[in-house]
Amino acid sequence: MVDTPTLLVMKFGGTNMQGAAAIRHSASLVARSLNAEVRVVVVVSAMSGVTNLLLGVAEAGEKGDIAGANDMIAALRTRHFTAAQELGAAPDSATVRELRELLETLRQAVYGVYLLRELTARSRDLIVAFGERLSAPLMSLALEASGHRPHHLTGGQAGIVTDAHFGSARPLSSTAGRIRDRLGGLLDAGLTPVIAGFMGETEKGATTTLGRGGTDYSATIVGAALHASEVWAWKDVDGVMSADPRAVQGAQNIAQLSYGEVMELAYFGAKVLHPLAVTPLQDAGIPLRVKSAADPDFPGTLVTASPDTDSAHPVKAVTAIRGVSIINVSGAGFLGVPDVVADLFAALARENITLLMVSQSSSMSNVSLAILSSDEERTLEALGRPMGGRPMQLDVQREVAVLAIVGAGMRGTKGVSAKLFGALAGDDINILMISQGSSELNISVAIEGRDVDGATRTVHTAFGLDAAVVAS
Repeated sequence: MVDTPTLLVMKFGGTNMQGAAAIRHSASLVARSLNAEVRVVVVVSAMSGVTNLLLGVAEAGEKGDIAGANDMIAALRTRHFTAAQELGAAPDSATVRELRELLETLRQAVYGVYLLRELTARSRDLIVAFGERLSAPLMSLALEASGHRPHHLTGGQAGIVTDAHFGSARPLSSTAGRIRDRLGGLLDAGLTPVIAGFMGETEKGATTTLGRGGTDYSATIVGAALHASEVWAWKDVDGVMSADPRAVQGAQNIAQLSYGEVMELAYFGAKVLHPLAVTPLQDAGIPLRVKSAADPDFPGTLVTASPDTDSAHPVKAVTAIRGVSIINVSGAGFLGVPDVVADLFAALARENITLLMVSQSSSMSNVSLAILSSDEERTLEALGRPMGGRPMQLDVQREVAVLAIVGAGMRGTKGVSAKLFGALAGDDINILMISQGSSELNISVAIEGRDVDGATRTVHTAFGLDAAVVAS
């Protein structure tokens, strides 16, 4: 591939693809950067709400409600055909024919689920990936209307080859070379690739997805493979915020974060990026910029290798995960038996269950696990079997939230934990679990779910993160 002065990978989320007006605006953001000296690769999400609708389609098929599934597919048809028409597609155009064929393939896939009354992880991935497959032709249509030469592809066609962990697939080492081979010629020919994000394919060609929010991950995988100058994630917010602005009125944009900081924020509930989004960029040192589609001249948040530390504000953000359960594992056979603990974590790993927090008593008589409530049933089933022949006692505490403070400036700064616990105590918040990693990038606590919004506001103010406090 011929070297270029600048190559940008731009990702557009669901709200930036939610209808004809939003797609046209997103295409204009591509066009304002695209010129003889700058080439752009576009990665798109499904229209907002479509992934959830497709999950509903899949579940309706499994339950035998084929009429309900077909009604939802009809709604998808109307929404995408309307957008295509408003973007200038004629009824007999190639774009409309492609959308019609995709929707028919979706209908057939759902009918197969209906006949079998079985929804596997593999078939679920195939069905939910149609959201991005339907939105990519619409972005191509909008770019064509602005005078550019797009070429849209699925994630697999673009070269993203993954393992077979359907629902949370990870790229294989061969992905980077395949992406360069498949996109290099398009770029050299002056075409603008438009990639359906969130998805890849196995080496045997089965469709996989990268997990919710996986379009961010798709964009950074492509950016790393092509040695892009930067990856831009266009969002409906000004960048990464110091807290969820829906919970904290004084939340402000964070100008700069390190790879490690943004990964911690994403892991502990910040919705701006996929938790693994920056991992492909780290080795190459490629910056990621989170930008606002509503204010494209605003610099947003720049994510790089080096943290921007401020001794006056060692904590950069407060974030929270709602919908958490704590499972306390104990039993007479637990005491002083390391193999039992190893078996416990191995059982969770086999079920691909994410542990948000772990706390173990010094006597090794019990272990507390914080997990997503959606994983509770699978976790209890995995741990319900005897470990090394020893039955375990499982106690569940529901309606919990995990609150975390994040910032590289916490490393070596005294009094951060005291300020956190003091703020929570002053607001009469009961702490159920505590965790701090050796990297000192975060401190996380489990609290009652009903307290999380108030606790977030209290901690945000305590660390001087309110816009008014910082401005003063």
